[in-house]
Amino acid sequence: MKRAAILVTTALIAAACSGGSDDNESSAESAPVESTPAATDPPTTDEPPATDPPATDPPATDPPVDDDGFAGTIELESEPVPGCEPLGLDCLLPFPSDGLTVADATAPTGRRVALAASSTPVSASGIATDPARQNRNDGFSPGSAALLLMPGIDVEASALPPITDIAQSVADGSGSVVVDATTGERWPHWAELDANATDPASQGLFIRPAVNYTNGHRIVVGIRNAVDADGNPIEPTDVFRAYRDRLDTGVPEIEERRDHMEAVFTDLEAAGVARDELTIAWDFTVISSENLTGPLVFMRDDAFGQLGENAPAFTINTVEDDVEGGRTIIEGTYDVPLYLEGDGTAGNGLNLVDGSDLPTMNGTWTAPFRCQVTDTTSAAEPGAALVYGHGLLGSERQATSSGPTKLARDHNYVVCGTPLIGMAEDDVGNAVASLQSPSNFSTFADRLLQGHLNTTFLGRLMIHPDGLVSDPAFSADGAPLIDTDEIYYYGISQGGIMGPVSTAISPDWDRGVFGVPGVNYSTLLNRSIDFDTYQAVLDPEFPDKLDQAKVLLLIQMLWDRGEGNGYVSYFGADAESIANSGPKFGLLQGALGDHQVANVAMDVMARTMGAAVAPGWAEARSTDVEPFWGVERIESFPYDGSAVVTFDSGTPLPPITNTPPREGTDPHGDVRVAQSAVDQIAAFLSPDGAVIDTCDGGPCIIEPAD
Repeated sequence: MKRAAILVTTALIAAACSGGSDDNESSAESAPVESTPAATDPPTTDEPPATDPPATDPPATDPPVDDDGFAGTIELESEPVPGCEPLGLDCLLPFPSDGLTVADATAPTGRRVALAASSTPVSASGIATDPARQNRNDGFSPGSAALLLMPGIDVEASALPPITDIAQSVADGSGSVVVDATTGERWPHWAELDANATDPASQGLFIRPAVNYTNGHRIVVGIRNAVDADGNPIEPTDVFRAYRDRLDTGVPEIEERRDHMEAVFTDLEAAGVARDELTIAWDFTVISSENLTGPLVFMRDDAFGQLGENAPAFTINTVEDDVEGGRTIIEGTYDVPLYLEGDGTAGNGLNLVDGSDLPTMNGTWTAPFRCQVTDTTSAAEPGAALVYGHGLLGSERQATSSGPTKLARDHNYVVCGTPLIGMAEDDVGNAVASLQSPSNFSTFADRLLQGHLNTTFLGRLMIHPDGLVSDPAFSADGAPLIDTDEIYYYGISQGGIMGPVSTAISPDWDRGVFGVPGVNYSTLLNRSIDFDTYQAVLDPEFPDKLDQAKVLLLIQMLWDRGEGNGYVSYFGADAESIANSGPKFGLLQGALGDHQVANVAMDVMARTMGAAVAPGWAEARSTDVEPFWGVERIESFPYDGSAVVTFDSGTPLPPITNTPPREGTDPHGDVRVAQSAVDQIAAFLSPDGAVIDTCDGGPCIIEPAD
């Protein structure tokens, strides 16, 4: 089911990671908030609601109002704190919220994030989280969870949809309702309490989208009839009650937002939610495509514009023949325009001059590469070019590990890799520093953009006639060993998470296979054993799990610019594509029960990408009421389009909480060497690329890797 079709179904129902050189992933300007009235007319869109939302009569219990529209007055328990979101029980919550933005007529969304430094978490070392870079955004992450504090809530008794039943979230009785106010559509989601919290009084409640929100749209969130374990109602905050019950506070900062809140109630009433049922409701704006992808697209266009019809300059450093059964390993370097500060090494952010949102070139980056040519490749049968994406904080050396070697040898590819700087082995220290002081995270995220540019330049180097094939290391008998008419992407773990970015912006390839993938690190990290090491870094600085949740959501706003979460919506024949890159298609291959990249993050990736599923899981091998809810089923093969396939090597099912799977053997490395998976990759990464069934019409059962 393509992305639009998911939402059609939704509306109808509403009416009813490899850290080493081998294959195993290593387990290792602030502005004060101004409350401004929301625009009462939602942003225009070419996407009409899939159905007319159910009509709702005004609540019979609405009290009479005076000439000013008030039913009475209320004295607030405390004055609003400047820079805080007054609707919730915490300064930053609920988050994200348009209460933490200001109007900005120059921004594509009409708004600008305006987080106050006083609202963000402070580390145990006393270092405040500076939101200056977040405040450049014109909205919030398309994959952001809504985070709020509602102590005592019983999620089951309150009818909040669990991760196992996404369909419940768009049914009439759902206790949480999420609406795309731009289209009027109910949005699928799940709710979960933070299972990592140690203090019930500060246990965060997440409302997570099951498919990423649409860039530039306005989202409304409501929770109704919330109760505790004894069935007692959860009381709203006095500020929310003032809005809901039309009570005059007499506080200018609160009253200035009343029209904005009335729009929230109107949108929820149109979706069938009576305002007197609500325990809390608010809205937020999703970042625009222009703001989200603008820096990287600018870098790509500027760099390739300078390159013109030429190949990137390169050198060959070493050629090693007859490696492990006849492979040739070639290492070298190539030049890429640099858009980072300083010398571009870890810790340097984008070279933003005079406050610009777009970087300025700052010399040249010399990127290393490592390639392999197997004994399958010859001058008579040159191999297709395959750009390889390495695992967690890895390096170009992984391009010659056993997974890509098997694929190259079985199906004739020439594989090359380069470090995805930003999240390569040289960035480990900066990753630690950025968790200890999230104000530093912009340098971590910025460097990823340069890493993706380097990756796309490697692709051009592989297929240009004056590129690699012009060197004797990549030719035989005067003929090239690379078929320069074919180029694809294959990445695993981190390479599967990040691969959609390089693929979305690439001017040279339109197909990618993303192995054991997912999107949205703010969802992934708590669910990954790989985060154990970094959790030990985060805990001393932010011992409160609620603060940790805030930190992850704040840094996701920056991560999106170079993470798959910001780019998977650009896949599919009917999807909006990145300028000058054309339609993109992806094959997602997951490992059931993956200990490192959560299956649920792959599900969100598949829905957002518009991928179809084939085949499904075996009986009793899912905790979901409806496995792959909202994902189109493939009815026949070969299938032309994006797809998701889960491979099952027998590992126990993952937990349904935001915690890592730890039972059984980690299947993360099983898929890349399974013959059925390798053959499926080759069929997809070919001139007539399509998804084929390599599992005999049933679930894809594989053996654990040795």
